Amino acid sequence: MTSRILFVVTGGVVGAVTVLAVQWYRRLAQLTEVKVTIPQLSELTFAVNNDSRQVAWRMFIETVTRVSTQPLASDEGVVREALTSMYGLFATTRETLKAARPSAPVPGGQTVEYLAITMLNRELRPFLSHWHPQLREFEQAHPDGPESEWSENGACRAELQRVQRDIHAYAIGFARLAGVREAETLIGHVPVPRSPDARTEGSTTPPGGNGRTTR
Repeated sequence: MTSRILFVVTGGVVGAVTVLAVQWYRRLAQLTEVKVTIPQLSELTFAVNNDSRQVAWRMFIETVTRVSTQPLASDEGVVREALTSMYGLFATTRETLKAARPSAPVPGGQTVEYLAITMLNRELRPFLSHWHPQLREFEQAHPDGPESEWSENGACRAELQRVQRDIHAYAIGFARLAGVREAETLIGHVPVPRSPDARTEGSTTPPGGNGRTTR
């Protein structure tokens, strides 16, 4: 009886290990290498499979459908809406990562989680932590005043353009990881950084241009 029980237990353990091994193999199967250039860093090699491609696709959609990559001209929209949209991107990114299974670690290769977390900590978090308190202070002091009277309005929009340009590079990275073709065409205009005192903060048209962005 003891031998029989030991045989059953051993068989169960072997079966469980086999199932885990098969699942691990499937997660590693069809891994491909993709090179992505991250702002302020360098070109990195990412290892992606079907699971990580789905996460990258969701991140691509979130970044390209928000103010994070779409131009905000000086006579369009309000900074408060832009900050709210940025907060939405931050929250959605965290929820997407929490809901997804962690990518299988691969020696020498980065994961889609790394790209998303880097975007949060290097771009969104510093921008929001700096400008949100200042805008909120103005709004509390001038509840009925137009945003155009905010002394930091131009500086905030100029910084927003810089962040937009960097996040554009992240969006292209997510597109590459997801296998999206012609991502630049889908995103459209890329905000051109300008000085805070420029007359047309937010414009993506070069002087003398025809309204189209050149790269």
